[in-house]
Amino acid sequence: MPKEIDSPIHLIGLISDTHGLLRPEVFAALDGVHVIFHAGDVGGDDILDALGEIAPTFAVFGNTDPPDDHRLAGAIERQFGGLRIHVSHGHELGVPTPEKLLAAYSAEVLIYGHTHKQLVVRAGGRTVINPGAAGQRRFKLSPSVAKLAIRDRSVDAQVIPLGGE
Repeated sequence: MPKEIDSPIHLIGLISDTHGLLRPEVFAALDGVHVIFHAGDVGGDDILDALGEIAPTFAVFGNTDPPDDHRLAGAIERQFGGLRIHVSHGHELGVPTPEKLLAAYSAEVLIYGHTHKQLVVRAGGRTVINPGAAGQRRFKLSPSVAKLAIRDRSVDAQVIPLGGE
């Protein structure tokens, strides 16, 4: 079982698909979080180092990251506020959807990237979150990150748009 982090409320920054670009707005958007999870397609150590200035940062590899990078995991499993969190890029499921993630993983909170589409879906007491892509704007989608607050097995997720093109 993953180690429990001891705090009454857990503020978690979520970011994905930076592809080597860390927008300056990310620092304000994720200010105050206790930890950051990067859901893959990082684009280099510089991104992780910069995010580490905000909070401890943990990342999974995406389909454009080298799978042998020692700083990137295949998946992350942690526990906060009595809830299990699973982080993966999503590409391991082909074209990821909330339904596919809910079927594949048993954690109460599922975080993924890959599609660049921000979303928060609640189903059967579980939450699926894609923070969207924080890097270069692609697919006519606006860049974004997300914040997750967990307290007493309660989940509040907010997608935060980032400015710029």
